Amino acid sequence: MKGYLPIDREQRTEMLADVGIGIEDLFAAIPEEIRLRETDFAHLAQHGLSEMEIRREISALADKNISTADYDSYLGAGIYDHFTPAAVSHLIGRQEFLTAYTPYQAEISQGTLRAIFEWQSYICRLTGLDVSNSSMYDGASAAAEAMLLAIRATRRDKVWISGGLNPEYIDTIKTYLLPSGFTVEVGTVAADGRTADMPTTGDYAALLIQSPNFYRVVEDLAAVAEAALAVGTLAAASCDPISLALLKRPGDLGIDIVSGEAQVLGVAQSFGGPALGYLAVKQKLMRQMPGRIAGETVDDAGNTAYVLTLQAREQHIRRERATSNICSNQALLATAATIYLALQGRSGLREVAEQSAARAIYLHDRLVATGLFKSLYNAAYFREFALQPVGDLDLKELNRRLLDYKILGGLVLPEKAWLLAVTEKKSQAQLDRLVAAVVEITDQVVSQ
Repeated sequence: MKGYLPIDREQRTEMLADVGIGIEDLFAAIPEEIRLRETDFAHLAQHGLSEMEIRREISALADKNISTADYDSYLGAGIYDHFTPAAVSHLIGRQEFLTAYTPYQAEISQGTLRAIFEWQSYICRLTGLDVSNSSMYDGASAAAEAMLLAIRATRRDKVWISGGLNPEYIDTIKTYLLPSGFTVEVGTVAADGRTADMPTTGDYAALLIQSPNFYRVVEDLAAVAEAALAVGTLAAASCDPISLALLKRPGDLGIDIVSGEAQVLGVAQSFGGPALGYLAVKQKLMRQMPGRIAGETVDDAGNTAYVLTLQAREQHIRRERATSNICSNQALLATAATIYLALQGRSGLREVAEQSAARAIYLHDRLVATGLFKSLYNAAYFREFALQPVGDLDLKELNRRLLDYKILGGLVLPEKAWLLAVTEKKSQAQLDRLVAAVVEITDQVVSQ
């Protein structure tokens, strides 16, 4: 535990009184029904705790959580349990990177600007596009900002998005766009798990698809680019960056805007956040980018120098000219991802992708071979797949019983399917153990 502040109750009360508020005012926004009360921790109401006692108290609370260090996890759906080399956490823990808050004055720090520039360079190499910004808050907000970017660039007020997008992305896009009077049309998913009914006519700002999609089915991005060209609009895609080590780059397939979630690049799962979004575009769209972009130049002495080249943020330019009210970027997490990519290199990232894909195929085939499941969609997938029970198997009950084996099962979908994620961390023994546990639990349920 860092930052222990030995301030007693009287000092805290005095500090709050100086600014004219009480302790209860700090929690006014929290609904009454979910607030913790002093009566829940009777010993805290009597006296303060020493640093040693605080450590013991917090450790006891933390031990109640289920961690992927102790449980074998197959949860995914947008946040994944990839291996992070120790060097990543060590380096971002250095005082040059780990600050009390985001570096708002990035232009005065060559180290921060260099880290942003390297991040942007990696994203451009992965996506095959010309320009990347300094990062976004997460994959969902990056997808929404991509749609706003397309609306600004085309001066149209309607977008079409695939029904295969992560549902949270769909909700976030609607939250961003609908209150501003823009229209969001959501497509459907065909019997093979791929996007269906892409528009052939209409005045759209962009067509957006996710590949691999929420069910981890690999979509045909070239077909999306062709459809967008036929309609006369922009083609956008949300892509998993690790999948891009195996699949063709979206920029090479004619996609104009690429966004996505980069948590897979050395960022911890952390109960689902904070995460790390990325956004890249063709050069013609560069001036519509939200956030900020770092560039490389030389100073008057001829030395390499890094500067903020574009700052379309409302702090830097007139509010009516700003491309977004996003005021910062995920600087620390983008640095972590940059370090991860530098450590892995081209061959290392490809190996992570290949191992994740191979292990997912192995588990999929083993579970189908039990006769208990069938594929929800018969299509190529990456790292994650959806299965449907052949019989009347309660998937939520299956997940509950798997906890007794210290296994976190997959996500139960509304389609009465089981979405299972597999990364390079899984050994064959772990995968076999999951299959054996599922068979054993099913046998127990049948015998009852």
